[in-house]
Amino acid sequence: MPEDFNELFDTNAEWVDSTGSSSDAQPPEPPPTSRHEMRLRKKRQRQRKMTIAAIIVVALLIVGCGGFFGIRAVTHHINNTNSQEVSTDYRGPGTGTVWFTIESGESVASISRHLVKAGVVKNADTFASTVAANNSTLYPGMYQLKKHMSSMDAVKILSDQTKATGFLEVKAGERSSDVVAQAAQLSGIDKSQFDAVVNGGGQGILPAEAGGKFEGWFEPGVYDVKKKGSTASSILKAIVDKRVAKLNDLKVPTGAQRETILNMASIAESEVNRPEYYGKVVRVIMNRLNQGMALGMDSTVAYGENVKPSDLTDAMLGNASDPYNTRINKGLPPTPISSPGDEAIKAAMNPTPGDWLYFVTTNLQTGETKFVATQDEFNQIRDEYKAQNPNAN
Repeated sequence: MPEDFNELFDTNAEWVDSTGSSSDAQPPEPPPTSRHEMRLRKKRQRQRKMTIAAIIVVALLIVGCGGFFGIRAVTHHINNTNSQEVSTDYRGPGTGTVWFTIESGESVASISRHLVKAGVVKNADTFASTVAANNSTLYPGMYQLKKHMSSMDAVKILSDQTKATGFLEVKAGERSSDVVAQAAQLSGIDKSQFDAVVNGGGQGILPAEAGGKFEGWFEPGVYDVKKKGSTASSILKAIVDKRVAKLNDLKVPTGAQRETILNMASIAESEVNRPEYYGKVVRVIMNRLNQGMALGMDSTVAYGENVKPSDLTDAMLGNASDPYNTRINKGLPPTPISSPGDEAIKAAMNPTPGDWLYFVTTNLQTGETKFVATQDEFNQIRDEYKAQNPNAN
């Protein structure tokens, strides 16, 4: 029981307004009527203050803990995201040694998968994205890489053609002797083994129309000459087989006519450096043959003397014992003088119509060449060229 009426009133009374509704605002507390009431009021005030303080502390703890765990969650997410990004690639240049081969015509997707399988890079998509982002070209060849390389480090090596080994590139217009020498060097097979096959007439490798001579029968392209089990014969056969397949695709007539087309195409490729002129050079060759004239091509003389056309001497040009000297000996040379490319071969099958018998390259930088039908026209163009270029041969 409350000790007096005032305590009972303070505890249970509710203020109402004139309408009978409860009032939100508490009326002023009347002054205490006794010491006992004063003590009770002070006690209640202390309890209210402690309750309010406790509520504030709890609220601050809730806010603080929420912020802490929120920051932890955000930090964890960021760290987890960075961790995932790092996890798709290795860091650094890698360790150890891995020999890796890119095949001719192999796609970036295929290369990426093989790099992951070899343990070079960590993620195929990351490597492919690095190639695309840097607009890099990956070249065929055998490369020395390392285990656990970053994609960027791997791309830098695989896009540097000078670091490729083991792949032979046969270029259009290249002589067979140069191809053989390079094949021996890259494959590690002694050149004497290649020479034995070449000097032996290419038995089982060359078609009958080649007459036992490899010149003209190497198909331009890239070849893996370090493939396990490779021999001099297998390497040369692979190059010749691709040449035969290409000639079949181009529908080049077989037999002796095929050799003739390769012969004319090789001269055209060696005489001018612009494909638009190949058909005209072939027409000059055919017109001269039809009129019984010597072809007079310096490129064939240079081949027979095993020098560059720019290194020809008067003695070489006058050497009638050289069967490739078409300044003196009439008809086509005994064999093609290089490995002609597709455009030259097509031109040899479909030469440009015309009555030309002569041509002069009048601009060595651009390759501009003029074609004429008479000796007088030729002499005029030649004299004008020499007047403008007094140091020219």
